[in-house]
Amino acid sequence: MLPLQFEFQLQNMKKIILFTGILACMLVSCGEKKQQFTISGEISGNTNKTLYLENVGTAKIVVLDSAKVASGSFKFKQERPAVPGFYRLRLGNQVINLAIDSTETITVKADTAHFASDYTLEGDVYESQKIKELTLLQAQAARQYTDLQKRQAAGELSIDQYIQEVNTVIDGYKTATKPYILADFLAPPAYFALFQQINNLFIFDIYDKDDNKLFGAVANAWNNAYPESTRALQLKNIYTNSRAVLRGEKPVEVQETSSATLFDISLPSLDGKEIRLSDAGQGKVTIIDFTAYASEGSPAHNRQLAELYDKYQSQGLEIYQISLDTDSHLWKNAAVNLPWICVRDPQSIYSAIAQKYNVRNIPVSFIRDREGEITARIEDYSILNKTFVNYFKK
Repeated sequence: MLPLQFEFQLQNMKKIILFTGILACMLVSCGEKKQQFTISGEISGNTNKTLYLENVGTAKIVVLDSAKVASGSFKFKQERPAVPGFYRLRLGNQVINLAIDSTETITVKADTAHFASDYTLEGDVYESQKIKELTLLQAQAARQYTDLQKRQAAGELSIDQYIQEVNTVIDGYKTATKPYILADFLAPPAYFALFQQINNLFIFDIYDKDDNKLFGAVANAWNNAYPESTRALQLKNIYTNSRAVLRGEKPVEVQETSSATLFDISLPSLDGKEIRLSDAGQGKVTIIDFTAYASEGSPAHNRQLAELYDKYQSQGLEIYQISLDTDSHLWKNAAVNLPWICVRDPQSIYSAIAQKYNVRNIPVSFIRDREGEITARIEDYSILNKTFVNYFKK
């Protein structure tokens, strides 16, 4: 039998060990508790609606939570992202974009009528406030772009005037938003600004040499800070491919989808029959040329193409020329004597195909190689002959 004093000490030791174990478990449990961010606020007006909190990924938007806002207030809590992420509050078709990179607490106050524009932010909102400013600049540019489309469709603007005015709008947006990018390449507003669109057209063009440098700077910053993140990999992939295309070294790669499929076109020719790009250019080097015969520079442009066509047509060159003219009779009269494939997109300046190719200026051409991949974008036609030497080496 143990001495009474020793037995007492042993019992105390057991209690201490038990208490220490419980405390350790509690500490571990607390350490494992997931850190969260909070988005709450008040919404006035007609609140008989559902508010959604969504995560904006690189490929899709995912609904994380929802709340009825009949009471006028809401509160969402979510696990903080490992790297800076983008979220949005959606009420019907209106959205409020937010940036989250820590355990922020953000308070949003808005009304249902002007939910996406007249909201206020409180709390840890520096980056989200910058994103609001960028969103309002984008919305202003989009309104100007839509107005120009209506004026051109009404005959108030020629195609040349329309393009000039559109470029003025785009340049204005870029001038206003570049400071957000240059301020901090790693900050969410820099990434957000680069990927803004107007009518599905990216405002900053990855194949524009000046814009490409901005993409490169942001890609480098994100790759250094978050090398395995989805956004860093996305930026790296986009930038690497665009640099190769600008140098004419390799084809555009769009994830795992072949550009031969992604960028295929089927439009009516002069006789009304649909001609598919993939059929017409099979096994050939093809110039995909977006133009408008109503443009003042159209005759000179077609003469440049004709010189190239005469030189390389026997070696397998095809031209698939897409007219964006609103006047079909003008197009037919101009195209009837051209020796290459002439098609017209009746959607004209609203062309979904032009949007897919991110066409904002005309003329602009893309080179499609014999395997059906887009390998270059041409806006400076003085380099056409030099470019095609690489495709028809003997």
